[in-house]
Amino acid sequence: MNLKRILSCLCCLLCIISSRAQQTNLKYNEPHRPQLHFSPAARWMNDPNGMVYFQGTYHLFYQHFPGGTTWGPMHWGHATSKDLVHWQQKPIALYPDSLGYIFSGSAVADVNNTSGFGRKGQVPLVAIFTHHDPKGEKEGKDNFQNQSIAYSLDNGNTWTKYAGNPVVKNPGIRDFRDPKVMWFAAGKKWIMTLATKDRITFYSSPDLKNWKKESEFGEQRGAHGGVWECPDLFPLTLNGKTYWVLLVSINPGGPNGGSATQYFIGQFDGHTFKSDQQQTRWIDYGPDNYAGITWSNTGSRKIFLGWMSNWNYANEVPTDTWRNGATIPRDLSLVNINGQIHLTSQPSPELNKLAVKPITITASEIAKTGTLNITKHLKLPGQYALEFKVDKLNSYSIELSNDEGEKLILGYSKTEDRYFIDRTQAGISSFNPAFAGIAYAPRLTAAPSGDLKLVVDASSVELFADSGLSVMTSLVFPKKPYQQLVFKANRGTVVKHLLLTPMKSIW
Repeated sequence: MNLKRILSCLCCLLCIISSRAQQTNLKYNEPHRPQLHFSPAARWMNDPNGMVYFQGTYHLFYQHFPGGTTWGPMHWGHATSKDLVHWQQKPIALYPDSLGYIFSGSAVADVNNTSGFGRKGQVPLVAIFTHHDPKGEKEGKDNFQNQSIAYSLDNGNTWTKYAGNPVVKNPGIRDFRDPKVMWFAAGKKWIMTLATKDRITFYSSPDLKNWKKESEFGEQRGAHGGVWECPDLFPLTLNGKTYWVLLVSINPGGPNGGSATQYFIGQFDGHTFKSDQQQTRWIDYGPDNYAGITWSNTGSRKIFLGWMSNWNYANEVPTDTWRNGATIPRDLSLVNINGQIHLTSQPSPELNKLAVKPITITASEIAKTGTLNITKHLKLPGQYALEFKVDKLNSYSIELSNDEGEKLILGYSKTEDRYFIDRTQAGISSFNPAFAGIAYAPRLTAAPSGDLKLVVDASSVELFADSGLSVMTSLVFPKKPYQQLVFKANRGTVVKHLLLTPMKSIW
């Protein structure tokens, strides 16, 4: 073993010791620590990876640097859950090696043992990820990203990298990464959806080891303000018809600046993805939902999880022992709006496991005065969900504030027919000039009635309007927790089913 290898192993060992020490001493109550969302025990996190459901357990892997709270040599962190809300932090799953850092990817349950990795009836979990060679990148090469695999025979606790890595070699494309793999039953083959610079390339394989190129999609389609990343391809059914959904993250070029995730609705035949969608559509219009993908092996149910941050400021947000986390899990479905198929997102029902006794609030004060102080119904600070419906949608706002003079305002503008989250005065923003501002989301239905569900945590708000048709996710960093919650609307507005639900911490 040479000196370089020894130093590398020593570095990994120190990372393990540091990470476990941080986790042992952690109480998950630091300022701005999410109480409803997954965040790493310590250090850096970005993209969710390798999400697979297997034998009653949800596995979440994620881009992780155990050596610091800013982006560094990428590992796969690991956490598991039985219910999508309570998470157990696990040891690091994949470490950098001679082929490079461990960039984003996916994982599958190879139930038919097509890979041959299974032993004595044990179903292998197979991770598919990008090996990123920093040396090759520094030297200016164009083939420093390649796709590799690893397998686990003990339910994801330990992993063995395949000796034949990489399994998909780079043909000369600088951005060649983030493989999302699914089983295409009709063709009895695996499909890899891969981000390749400014488009998506599809590959197929019978065994997860040998891959061939099938087709490309995306040239001059959708948003191209930045490089395409972290794709996902899956079917959803609406009124008995199957549609295929392609998610593509883009950075920069999001609708409110920086990072965001667009989607396409179309058809996939095992070889080619086709879509007649003309407009660019976003799974989330807020500034802080990126690189999201769905869990594999969940049948017809598609559960989405995103990285709750933005590359504009992800390395700078004001947290100390850890940095960044995930959105709440969301169930995806389709809806037909005036003949066009749209993707909707709703908080996964498992979130209800955290609910304390819901409080139904009489909102007659809004019709009389235009204002309702909800604070008296809720012990603040704390995390909660707020939801309501209106038969006739007019402008309204919801204001969260504290005695520091900080306030977060969100709501709907009838004049502009759009939703908004205004964090210009919401708290700490000096760490990056791109943070403070107002984010907007268009209303995508002309229905006269409307609804809203808002999930509020220590440092985030997630807005789901019109049954998840317009969605916004936003980080916020108040100096002190918000102590006031006030609903404002036009006089005469009749608010129905106003429900306030305090939520228990997942920790």
